[in-house]
Order: sequence, then C-alpha cells, then structure tokens
Amino acid sequence: MMIITANIRRRLFRRLGRVGRLGKNQRGLTLIELLVGLAITGAIAGGISLSIFQTIDYNARSNARMIAVKEVENAVHYLSRDVQMAQKVETMTPDPDGFPLTLTWVEWDGTENVVVYTLNDSELEREHFINSASDSVMVVAHNLNTSSSATNCDYANYVFTYRLTSTIDGYPNIVNEVREGRIKPRSA
Repeated sequence: MMIITANIRRRLFRRLGRVGRLGKNQRGLTLIELLVGLAITGAIAGGISLSIFQTIDYNARSNARMIAVKEVENAVHYLSRDVQMAQKVETMTPDPDGFPLTLTWVEWDGTENVVVYTLNDSELEREHFINSASDSVMVVAHNLNTSSSATNCDYANYVFTYRLTSTIDGYPNIVNEVREGRIKPRSA
C-alpha cells in the first residue's frame, strides 16, 4: 500500500486544477456557435417528430382500411353462399335498402333452411332457421353504412344484386370500402 505524502498530494491537485482552467489562447463557446448548435438540434428533432407522426397516421389509415375490407368481405362471403343455395329470395321491396332479406331452400333430405339478413344500427345480422326453429344468430358485418344508397340489395330477373359499404372513422379521415356484385341463385 502506498502512502501519499503531502507533497505528492499538492502536486496532484495543482495538475488537476490546470486541466480545468482555460489557457490564454483557449476560448469557450460563443453565442453564435451555441445558437447554431441549437438550430441544428431543433431541425433534427423536428424531422424525427414529423416522421413519427406520419408513421402513426399511415398506420391508423391502414388499420381502418383493413377493418373496412374485412367487414365487407365477410358479409359478401355469407351473402354469396346463402344466395347461391337459395331456391326462393325475398327482399323488402317497399324498403329502399332491400333489408330484411329472406332466403329459403330445401335440402335433399327435406330439411327447410331459412336465412334472414337484417340491417340494424350499422350491423348486418344473419339469423338461420332450420325447420322453423332458430339455429343461430350472428353479426356478419359491423360498421356498415345504413344509407340506402350505400348499402342495399335487390332481386330481379333471377339475379340478386347487392352493394355493401363499410365506413370506418380512421384518423384523420373516414375510410369507405364498397363491394358490389351480382349472384344468381340456384333454380328451384
């Protein structure tokens, strides 16, 4: 173990004191250098903030679009399947949107199937009856636009036509996804 004498301590502190002081030819930061540094730091921080907000915005719009697409695709899947099976298609003609929609078919073993689609409060609900007893009730699509020009169905000349519009409030804009189609039911 080394013992530090008073003389060594004094020399050490003098040397440390010289390191912390500025020499005659050394100068500190000027105000202009400090302002330029702050401006550069602010520009970099602004660029990073802008890219973060753009990423968040793009992500929100993308999520809203995917939700809208899935909603209408799910509704089209069930509608297509049931209409193709139907031997009898009944839409509510006085109602401009055509809902409730009733589809009826009889299977080879004599089982009668009735499916009723109802549009309530932006949800398309499907209720399946087997031999007049309710078998299942499910919501096949949420967030549907209930305006009769945006979401509707019709059955004329043995062709079922539909238009489904899903409307999602995706920050900062509203996202709409529309599917239109024609389905021919099987013959009775």
